[in-house]
Amino acid sequence: MTNQKSGQQPNSYPPKADLIHIQQALSLILEPGSVAELRVLQTRHGTVSGYFDDSTKLSVEAANLSGKAVGVYVTLNPVKPTLLARSENHTTVYAKHTTSDNEIVHLRFLLIDVDAKRPAGISSTDTEHRATIKMAEQIAQFLVSLGFPRESLIFGDSGNGAHILVRIDLPNSAESVSLLQKCLLALDLQFSDSMSSVDITTYNPARISKIYGTLAAKGDNTQQRPHRLARMLKFPAN
Repeated sequence: MTNQKSGQQPNSYPPKADLIHIQQALSLILEPGSVAELRVLQTRHGTVSGYFDDSTKLSVEAANLSGKAVGVYVTLNPVKPTLLARSENHTTVYAKHTTSDNEIVHLRFLLIDVDAKRPAGISSTDTEHRATIKMAEQIAQFLVSLGFPRESLIFGDSGNGAHILVRIDLPNSAESVSLLQKCLLALDLQFSDSMSSVDITTYNPARISKIYGTLAAKGDNTQQRPHRLARMLKFPAN
């Protein structure tokens, strides 16, 4: 596993997108030749969405959109190639159609999202942020103890919380989705506490996730609750 430390400090000016990190993250998450949706929510131009089979163009677009909304997201599981025709290798503003669960080809990742318990619409404090990282580390160690290979896990900082992307290989079926839902419920029961919780809703096939290297920008960027770049912290060497 490769390790990175975020080393981010509160600053009056939020950090700019890290294009190299974005490219590195997408090279680990996206299957070569697959189609993925880039999506940005709650912008001044509504939902911004585009479909990409060119990861370089996706990376550049993600970097350009970073900081212009609360977050920049990508589908974790490959979408049907026909969706490329909606907005081929570029984004469209006021998008009317985004990826639905039945438009996912197969399941390649389960997102375990550990988030700080706080009011909606604001960033986490450094203390809250560190607590989520610590909990996610405990969950990762637990998964390894169950037999999950370390190289199947991508450990990430979402900017306000922590992620574990678990590499899987399952058909997009009701049985698979039910299994993933039960996994999240079990982790929530075992690990969630008064400060941090496991999101039990991230099992759906069309789940989008923050693009590492882009800005998490909920609420105002303050010294107590700063905007931070999402980053991979531990990941398999590519």
